[in-house]
Amino acid sequence: MKNKNKNFETDSVRAGIERSQFGEHSEGLFLTSSFVFKNAQEAAKRFSGEEPGNVYSRFTNPTVKVFEERLAALEGAEQCIATSSGMSAILATFMALCKPGDHVVVSKSIFGTSVQLFNNFLAKWGLNISFVDLPDLNAWEAATTKNTKFYFLETPSNPLTEIVDLKKLSQLAKSKKVKLIVDNCFCTPALQKPIDLGADIIIHSATKYLDGQGRCLGGAVLGKKRLMNQVYTFLRNSGVSLSPFNAWVFLKGLETLKIRMDQQSDNAIKLATYLEKNKNIAKVYYPGLKSHPQYNTALAQQSSGGAVLSFVVKGGQKAAWKIINKTKLMSITANLGDTKTTITHPATTTHSRLTQEQRDDAGIDNGLVRIAVGLEYIDDIIADLNI
Repeated sequence: MKNKNKNFETDSVRAGIERSQFGEHSEGLFLTSSFVFKNAQEAAKRFSGEEPGNVYSRFTNPTVKVFEERLAALEGAEQCIATSSGMSAILATFMALCKPGDHVVVSKSIFGTSVQLFNNFLAKWGLNISFVDLPDLNAWEAATTKNTKFYFLETPSNPLTEIVDLKKLSQLAKSKKVKLIVDNCFCTPALQKPIDLGADIIIHSATKYLDGQGRCLGGAVLGKKRLMNQVYTFLRNSGVSLSPFNAWVFLKGLETLKIRMDQQSDNAIKLATYLEKNKNIAKVYYPGLKSHPQYNTALAQQSSGGAVLSFVVKGGQKAAWKIINKTKLMSITANLGDTKTTITHPATTTHSRLTQEQRDDAGIDNGLVRIAVGLEYIDDIIADLNI
């Protein structure tokens, strides 16, 4: 599979570093709410933006800035705005860049809470939303109106790992004068670079693979400075800010991002291959398998299939729960992106707040199990399933 990363490993550990007067080797952790000025004139210039520098950690902090600059370097983006969570990154993007009456086209195959955010809050605020099947380019085009401002999607999607051809969708978006927003949480820039493929904005839940060890909540929005300045203004006034401590933890996560993603992806393809041969499994969803409907697209735009897979157990929810409950090694939790393998039942966890009709429309079968494969020895992961 394709990998366009250039000097990725070096940027993962070096980009954005700005040492203080103390000459620290590890990035400094600035746990402070505010910053002191030399005089009233300097304070006025900082607050007005006439002079660069730190003001208040709700919107300027040295540790957060290093994280933003490093992630921007890895994604190939002009600017990154760090937020308090992945969900706040989505909220900040649409609140900053949309107005009541605007229209957005959204993939049906997105995280359940993201669906809730669009339907229960952004729609109430005045945003018009159309949901479409992720891989179907004709559906994206048909849903586009003269008021359409953004396309929003995850690729691969959660939890069915559906994929859309980003180059073709970005070409469609540009022809319609629509901006393309890609949630790159599953792949991270270690496996996929959406901006290189035509995306305008990237969103991350840093809580997942960017951290990699399930320690902290955080998010990020990346893109051109013209757009990110508007997101920054929303963050400054709303307070959906990333804490300096969490930013420091994420910096440590980024240092090992590439080697973790490569190894976890290698484990995932081995597990997916095992599951595909198991007579108790009705279907396996994993982009690295040739049986995946968008396998060739994955081959072209990702450097591997990633570390998340899902499968449908014969026997529905009862059989799925039985498999989950028998595991001893895996962590039964809805989080993903951890070095520890996690397992969950999407219909009753991540997508439980959707109606049955919405789950059916999104392909969330009651027998579906999602596994985010970790760094344990692969034979131990397979043995733990005991299917």
